[in-house]
Amino acid sequence: MRRAVTATTGISALVVALLALKPHQLPALGGATPRSPTTSHPSAGTSPGTPTGTGTFTGDPIDTQYGTVQVTATLTKGRITSVKVLRAPDQNGRDQQISAYALPRLTQEAIGAQSAHIDAVSGASYTSQGYIQSLQSALDQAHA
Repeated sequence: MRRAVTATTGISALVVALLALKPHQLPALGGATPRSPTTSHPSAGTSPGTPTGTGTFTGDPIDTQYGTVQVTATLTKGRITSVKVLRAPDQNGRDQQISAYALPRLTQEAIGAQSAHIDAVSGASYTSQGYIQSLQSALDQAHA
């Protein structure tokens, strides 16, 4: 009889402890969440971080440990419509493989996020940081 009471008490305490734990929130994938389109009206107080230009803007070349990364961003009425990579690390097969994997993902994420505030691609940290910095410099030019 003691065993049954002890087992029941122990199981009850375990169930209460498990129910008290909060479930983990799944992190949102950067750029994968749908964003509502926004229109920018310069006279309506456009925020300083929102590019308002139209055209193609070339970002600064960013030197990384594995090579230089440089992009151009095409904007239409302040919205990023495309990003093209002008320079990327390609000195050896591994650099080419990483660039081929990471750069399309970074471009897709930048267009989805409509900014340079995107997540780096795992395994391509240096290339990702160079891409993000070059893209930010292109977007900064769109502000001017």
